[in-house]
Amino acid sequence: MEIDLPEHAETAEAAARSEPPRIWRLEESVVNRIAAGEVVQRPSSAVKELVENSLDAGATSISVVVKDGGLKLIQVSDNGHGIRHEDLPILCERHTTSKLSTFEDLQTIKSMGFRGEALASMTYVGHVTVTTITEGQLHGYRVSYRDGVMEHEPRPCAAVKGTQIMVENLFYNMIARRKNLQNSNDDYPKIVDLISRFAIHYINVSFSCRKHGAKRADVHTVSAISSLEAIRNVYGVTVARDLMEITLSDDNPARSVFNMNGFISNANYIAKKTTMVLFINDRLVECTALKRAIEVVYSATLPKASKPFIYMSIKLPPEHVDVNIHPTKREVSLLNQESIVDSIQNAIESKLMSSNTTRTFLSQAVNSTTMCQFVGKKEAQANPPSSGIKSQKVPVSKMVRTDSRDPFGRLHAYMPDLPLSQHEKRPDLTSVRNAVRLRRNPKEASDLSSIHKLISEIDSNAHTGLWDIVKNCTYIGLADDVFALLQHETYLYLVNVVNVSKELMYQQAISRFGHFNAIQLSDPAPIPELLMMALKEEDLESPDEESDDLKKKIVEMNTELLKQKAELLDDYFCIHIDQQGNLMRLPVILEQHTPDMDRVPEFLLSLGNNVDWDNEKECFQTISASLANFYAIQPPILPNPSGSGIQFYKKIKDQTNADITTSENIEEDSVDQDLLIEAETAWAQREWSIQHVIFPAMRLFLKPSKVMATNGTFVQVASLEKLYKIFERC
Repeated sequence: MEIDLPEHAETAEAAARSEPPRIWRLEESVVNRIAAGEVVQRPSSAVKELVENSLDAGATSISVVVKDGGLKLIQVSDNGHGIRHEDLPILCERHTTSKLSTFEDLQTIKSMGFRGEALASMTYVGHVTVTTITEGQLHGYRVSYRDGVMEHEPRPCAAVKGTQIMVENLFYNMIARRKNLQNSNDDYPKIVDLISRFAIHYINVSFSCRKHGAKRADVHTVSAISSLEAIRNVYGVTVARDLMEITLSDDNPARSVFNMNGFISNANYIAKKTTMVLFINDRLVECTALKRAIEVVYSATLPKASKPFIYMSIKLPPEHVDVNIHPTKREVSLLNQESIVDSIQNAIESKLMSSNTTRTFLSQAVNSTTMCQFVGKKEAQANPPSSGIKSQKVPVSKMVRTDSRDPFGRLHAYMPDLPLSQHEKRPDLTSVRNAVRLRRNPKEASDLSSIHKLISEIDSNAHTGLWDIVKNCTYIGLADDVFALLQHETYLYLVNVVNVSKELMYQQAISRFGHFNAIQLSDPAPIPELLMMALKEEDLESPDEESDDLKKKIVEMNTELLKQKAELLDDYFCIHIDQQGNLMRLPVILEQHTPDMDRVPEFLLSLGNNVDWDNEKECFQTISASLANFYAIQPPILPNPSGSGIQFYKKIKDQTNADITTSENIEEDSVDQDLLIEAETAWAQREWSIQHVIFPAMRLFLKPSKVMATNGTFVQVASLEKLYKIFERC
């Protein structure tokens, strides 16, 4: 059944279909909000824009604070040149910039910002507050912006050099996007990754990134010597040790003109996804064609299609780069891009082919229990024992160390298993590794020139060969009271633990200058009594009254000196001495490590006698050296109870026969159990600290000095190649 419409209704409907819709001009607020949504796509986009502005301002220190993934707060502070007071009214208007004035300037642009849209866009999707001060001003100015205009006149305020921009309630007026970001994974990891990428390229700029309210920064870098060191500090030793340097240049105008340098992962690097950090003319960008070309090379060259780690810096003439093709400046267009990509692809392929011969293959860890049972059964079938005692063959996995992460590669695996005493400390490896991982990025050093000189001396005196050994070594075990065994590639080394820990503590004291955590003493330690104890230990053979009077004078002078220098010691080294002459706090030089408190008297005497208080550099150096001696790993006062050392803990009942020290008499005597337990605990804790605290920190932070190569600190004791030659003769 059909329904008949009135004739005039059909005519109106037909006219509506034939008439085109009207075109009208959007309101400016709508246009600005649409543009803002393109420029600031998510919180990490805003952070990138603000960090690039800070770099354009010549900043050498950039700090980022984020709350709720950036939706509630993004705060970026820098020490750049600041913003003029007269420029503040138009700071957040669209298309206001200090980077260019004519379109021709865009052809040779070298700065990272140029459109003048970033800050304006943030004011349309968030609440922006700017605090800035320029050099020579007595005070700074703070002003808030909304929808591109100032909400009030700039107000004078206290400020430090540079600019601080705070973006609050991001996307408060874009409900769908804000809800989507809240429901997705936190955007904070993307911000951390972004700051990490900037940190490995701008090695002369210190970066910091942390969550609001957090005590520790997730990224905290200081100036580095090279990009490789920056990668090591940010991404860790495991990434840096598997990188190869690559360089390439071309100056043929007919083909391409560029200069490339960077680092690529070698055949030993294993990862589930590609990490590519690309800077073109110092601008962090993406290049899909180049990334795919590199992945193709790795897939064809390496087994299992390993995903690479790539850091690459490409320099081209500014006129060969079109930076104006993406709203967020994430991508650029290159002149002769195909030729450049092909050249880089061929260079990486050649580098990988030449490095594939050095690939190291790690054997799979074997379960020792299963292996022992298997070997035992096999031997039992082949040679049934006649005496009833079954001899077990040593598993192959315990004969050769194959992997630094494999516990069978350590010395303890070759020793018989002993029951753990109740006094032995069980290592919580997870907490230790987490603590060491957090220390990869030490707090920034002071701006004092003397500290920078001391850091430069440490860097210039570093021995490159020993540094490589330290970074990539495998800890095996203790050889005696002083030396430990390390393996590096096919070489075995004896390392003086005392010397290494002393140098490590010294370098940590310098690098953490002015930013120590504190060890609070449970009871105040009176400095005069401690100094008297140290003096008596030094001069045990002269207990006469004149010597005692001299000691009292020395104690009074040193106590008064330390009280006078208490403010300096507390501010720079966290050594707190109250006005009554009591030691209250000591610094934390290395996480998970506490110094031997029996050596506090010696440490205080060293501060009083060995510190040059008149010269700034010498003062800081000698205080750090005293701290290093105090915190270094020393053998405990009690003798090692293992082996023949047990004789020191035997009770000899008959003093007339005290000179008879045969093993039979020693076995018959009773043992001082309390003293023995104390010694065993001290030595077990020392060995635990060396293996799980000192050596992991050494691999991360120590820069071995050139002296260590000649003074017996590192001694090569075996070479696998030479051992092979000896066995071949046999």
